Amino acid sequence: MDHGYEYYDGFGTGTFLFILFLIAFYLYVYWRIFEKAGKPGWAAIIPIYSTIVMLEIVGKPWWWLLLFFIPIVNIVFAVWMLNLLSLSFGKGVGFTLGLLFLSPIFYPILAFSNAEYKGPAGLENNVTAPEPE
Repeated sequence: MDHGYEYYDGFGTGTFLFILFLIAFYLYVYWRIFEKAGKPGWAAIIPIYSTIVMLEIVGKPWWWLLLFFIPIVNIVFAVWMLNLLSLSFGKGVGFTLGLLFLSPIFYPILAFSNAEYKGPAGLENNVTAPEPE
């Protein structure tokens, strides 16, 4: 018996709707993260611009976008940007590892938890001089 692909119709409607739901959900997740950082949420749906806005959120210059086009270098800078994102929301290295290896879980945690934007790479957490009394 030949079980070729001549009778294969592709993905069903249920799979298509599930994928569509996942895309919509993660667009909403990114929208929330952008809004928490004080940026417009609609910027999450525009491909190149969303990366530029994310670079603003983590406090890096726009030309880092060019580094994402260099093989191997892009991996290093993407991981670095994830670390800066978690620091910007007051999280640590453990959360960075979660964003890296378990991103379908940790991005929604970042979007829907009570994590507050602390400034680019957590500037508000830096030690400052005590205020004079």
